[in-house]
Amino acid sequence: MRRYQVLTPLCFGLGMLALVDWAPRPVAAASWTSAPPLPPGMARVWVLRQPNPPGGNVAAADPTVYVNGAALAQVPQGTVFFHDFQPGTYRFTVQAYGTPDNRVDTLQLASGTQSYVQIQAVPNWQVSSTGAGASFNVLTMAPQVAQPYFQTMTYLGRR
Repeated sequence: MRRYQVLTPLCFGLGMLALVDWAPRPVAAASWTSAPPLPPGMARVWVLRQPNPPGGNVAAADPTVYVNGAALAQVPQGTVFFHDFQPGTYRFTVQAYGTPDNRVDTLQLASGTQSYVQIQAVPNWQVSSTGAGASFNVLTMAPQVAQPYFQTMTYLGRR
């Protein structure tokens, strides 16, 4: 009986060490600065979403961004990603949560350029909508305004 009192904790401890050793190791997160160079003849659009202040009815949503009506990617809070496009005109919209206001942000993309759009929960009255409540909007940002936010965001890479 005494033998099991000693061996049981010992075996348990060795088993736990083995499990810890087999546990996946954390991988360092990639930085947006490690993004691949823009391919020749393409335009890059960076999509970001800052964390919303707590208490909003849309804060927990991960809305989907659409380009010319086709789904591009979901945008969780506090993330940034990019997508490369052929030059041309593109209509960016975002999945409605709250009260949709059907706003569209149209970008004219030229070869070799980088554009920045932010997905943001906005009270509809702030964007001249007649609807009450709030919804997500796609808002174009200047590079010097957008890039400092990247330092605090999770980089998701290419989408």
